[in-house]
Amino acid sequence: MVHFVGAGCGAADLITVRGMKLLQKADVIIYAGSLVNPQLLEYAKESCEIYNSAVLTLDEVMEIMVLSDKKGKEVVRLHTGEPSIYGAVMEQMQLLDKENIKYDSCPGVSACFGAAASLNLEYTLPDVSQSLIITRMEGKTTVPQKESIESFASHNASMAIYLSAGMLEELSKRLIKGGYSADTPAAIVYKASWPDEKKILCTVGSLYESGQKEGIKNLAVVLVGGVIAKSGYSQSKLYSPDFETGFRGIKK
Repeated sequence: MVHFVGAGCGAADLITVRGMKLLQKADVIIYAGSLVNPQLLEYAKESCEIYNSAVLTLDEVMEIMVLSDKKGKEVVRLHTGEPSIYGAVMEQMQLLDKENIKYDSCPGVSACFGAAASLNLEYTLPDVSQSLIITRMEGKTTVPQKESIESFASHNASMAIYLSAGMLEELSKRLIKGGYSADTPAAIVYKASWPDEKKILCTVGSLYESGQKEGIKNLAVVLVGGVIAKSGYSQSKLYSPDFETGFRGIKK
């Protein structure tokens, strides 16, 4: 059996209890060494075989998985953050399907949620934004034209932009071209929840200068939207005395 496990965004104690237990019983762990906190490997038993996928090709990763499974070993494929977001897990799963190898998934805390926690931020404030757009700029991996930064910016919703910290100047221009004003609140969170985390509050128009000042080039998520200001919103109806729910009647 192969278990795809989300390691979380950084701090070792942000892995789920389920993920921790899977690490503890694993016979083989293949972890994304470029981003996964190595402290998580301390959950592994002494006899566990550990491989760093940062120095492996997809074929080499799959060979370890397939051979280990055929030997009856429990395998954990430890991905950074939440594997369903930019995790490149589908290609691995479909190759496992061809080998008739069973697998499952254990979710993790993605960087945008680690960043929100660091900033004590709520992405969905009534009358400000009720949507969170998770996206990225195109780099080595292309992005469909219909999912351009400009098209998403036109909604003026909350945005979490991954894998784009090295392109802040272009990102800023495209966000403004799409519809955000230059003074729209923004934030850059570098290595959310890690000991060396950096939190930079700025605006869409000052993203590049703010990132340059702090030397941010990668490993950061960019947040954009009015919710970052934490103002101008209405209180939730859920707890209003004149709002009836299945658990509480109207209180006058």
